[in-house]
Amino acid sequence: MTAPHILIVGAGPTGLTAAVELARRGIMPVVIEKRKTASNLSRAVGILPHSMALLKPSGVAQSIQKEAIELQRVIFHEKNKIIANISICDEPNPNDRLFGLAQDRTEQHLLTAFEQMGGHVNYGAEFLSLSQSDTGISVSILGKAFRFDYVIGADGAHSTIRQSLRIPFNGHELPETWSIADVEAENWINPSCFQGFILDNGGISVVVPLENNRFRVIANRPDALQALPIPMEITKLRRASQFKISVRQAETYQMGRVFLAGDAAHCHSPAGGRGMNLGIADAAELAKRIADGTTDGYHAARHPIGKATLRQSERIRHAMSSAHPTVRFIVRNMLRLAQRIAPLRQRFVKNLLDL
Repeated sequence: MTAPHILIVGAGPTGLTAAVELARRGIMPVVIEKRKTASNLSRAVGILPHSMALLKPSGVAQSIQKEAIELQRVIFHEKNKIIANISICDEPNPNDRLFGLAQDRTEQHLLTAFEQMGGHVNYGAEFLSLSQSDTGISVSILGKAFRFDYVIGADGAHSTIRQSLRIPFNGHELPETWSIADVEAENWINPSCFQGFILDNGGISVVVPLENNRFRVIANRPDALQALPIPMEITKLRRASQFKISVRQAETYQMGRVFLAGDAAHCHSPAGGRGMNLGIADAAELAKRIADGTTDGYHAARHPIGKATLRQSERIRHAMSSAHPTVRFIVRNMLRLAQRIAPLRQRFVKNLLDL
């Protein structure tokens, strides 16, 4: 039986996961990416146990684990004062661990695995349009027409695949401006821990380790580093930028022979750290279904999970960024109780680590 001819549009974590998972099943996809080279930027940072389990058969998880930071604890502050210090490494199963690694490094591990399987990413190749029938899809790339059996749109929140299919991307944009900084720093306190800071007037700031002496700082303020309430000895600023957050989900993840995955299908705030992990799970599910011939069930399998994740991330964001005194009091005390009471701590860790 001839393997299906697959096009993947986008070579971020979602597209590369789909490529690796298809290739290891004997289906070598064509991957195109409109960027000229692999990205050296990092948006996502946390890798959940579920993602590591999905990436283990290809060897990518083992490769990531050698470089990533295994996060030991989650420490919450009110301004510069610690209010909760919660271990997340007490689970007896060594696979129940949270890892921090810059997205560009995660992508590199996926790309290396894909290339070792004989794959290749076509950089500087931009998708233009498509038309499909019951027997296949005609795709225009750089003005030339190509024929495929299936197309996977993993081309981000502004997906041209989704737009070309006119699939509604329902939701809204948050009014506030968020910011990130990707930095190298020395002598940072608790360098293997996730640290969150509750600031005045609904402000929040987060520091996540990415590599040795490399950290991601995120804030719902225009300047992430300025928002940080304790000093950080920065030796190198790799990147700093501002962004708006959209909370949206595609009305459908599949239309005929075309599928959406990752940010092309859903986007939300970084609260909960689910974005990249959700995309990896989309890609792994879709690759398996293409190989098994069960693609008609993809939307039904993944859309409810995406919807639940958006709802969860918004609940976390609302709670952590609320300026209401009562909500802030409840959040502080729930975090303190999670540190002190074992059943609450176990529930907190489970919610943190589960997708």
